[in-house]
Amino acid sequence: MKSPINWSQFAAIIHSSSRILLTAHQRPDGDCLGSELAMRLILLSLGKEVRIVNPHPTPPNLTFLDETGCIKPLENLTEEDKNWMNHADLVIVLDTSSWAQLGAMASVFKNLQARKLVLDHHAKGDDIGAECFIDSEAEATGILVVRAAGVLNVPLSRGIAEAAFVAISTDTGWFRFSSVNAETYRTVAGLIDAGVVPAEFYQKLYEQESLGRIRLIGRTLSQIEPYFDDKLMLIRILLSDFEAAGALSSESEDIINMALQIKGSQMAVLISELKDGSFKISFRSRSTIDCSLLAGLFGGGGHKQAAGASSKLSYEKTKKAVLDAIEKVLKPQND
Repeated sequence: MKSPINWSQFAAIIHSSSRILLTAHQRPDGDCLGSELAMRLILLSLGKEVRIVNPHPTPPNLTFLDETGCIKPLENLTEEDKNWMNHADLVIVLDTSSWAQLGAMASVFKNLQARKLVLDHHAKGDDIGAECFIDSEAEATGILVVRAAGVLNVPLSRGIAEAAFVAISTDTGWFRFSSVNAETYRTVAGLIDAGVVPAEFYQKLYEQESLGRIRLIGRTLSQIEPYFDDKLMLIRILLSDFEAAGALSSESEDIINMALQIKGSQMAVLISELKDGSFKISFRSRSTIDCSLLAGLFGGGGHKQAAGASSKLSYEKTKKAVLDAIEKVLKPQND
């Protein structure tokens, strides 16, 4: 399969490195964590020293991925960890190339003297001083990690396959997003051959909900606001909603996609309040509307059908800015 990534250059960098630090974006999701853990096992099989340090802790619903606790949040690093990082000769950023998405890890990353590399499937990013290996046509970064294993001649162990499967299955909405193609299923078939049992992971991912999350879902969906002849579904989650439901901030994951289940909806937006008072804006589309362009207006990015950004304005001002931006996109389509 033709790829924009120079895999021979990628392999050369890996083979020339011995101590490798892996990191990814803040508020880690399944693709981010699964990709990191799969890459870690690939690199360990090549005899590399590998550690994973993330800007945020692993959310409770995904801790089953890291039973040995090899992923460390930046806030929990020891002096020994910091010393190890300062002597790493390669840093690999997975699933982002955005300064904003690196969060608290950005300043650490900037100051490390190691060679820097990005492996990602997001089209929009920043110049973060790294060699970028990006394929925006890939459904998930996990797909790229599986390809990396092939390029590096590392057989897919069950551990690699399971981590990669979580990465791919979560970032494709359990294979229901339009990014899924025949190659996706061929890749997943190889993961199943390596020992993945999809039913087990569906249960772990989607049938272990907390009561707080279920209450948050009900509370959030009951407040949906339709706009533009019901083409847009706008939902919000304030800190008071998390508190009332008894839910964690990480438990808002995927709620936005539920709004697209409404007949006639073409787009959904979720505005979610963060602990510092700012707002995370999530865009989803199942039409020709390009979410990445909308997110870009707010300093964010992502994919055509799924993207995100942030706002330091009040909720009402953020909402108005989002609605104004979407109206400008919808108006030409309705003329």
